[in-house]
Amino acid sequence: MVEAGLPDAPHRSPKGLRHGFGINATVNGVPLHMVRKWMGHAQLSTTAIYADAVGKEEQDIAAKMWG
Repeated sequence: MVEAGLPDAPHRSPKGLRHGFGINATVNGVPLHMVRKWMGHAQLSTTAIYADAVGKEEQDIAAKMWG
């Protein structure tokens, strides 16, 4: 993560990166079934949490994680 230039923050972890990816993909219009496949979720309901994270606050948090 240091080599990738991700700022030091509580979310700078594999889990934070994974969640940031899911939110970023959803915010950018990637269909949930594709996000589900890419993240390896068995159930679409697991992936649906990223669809709920598209409000302004969540987008701001995701933007901080992605630079």
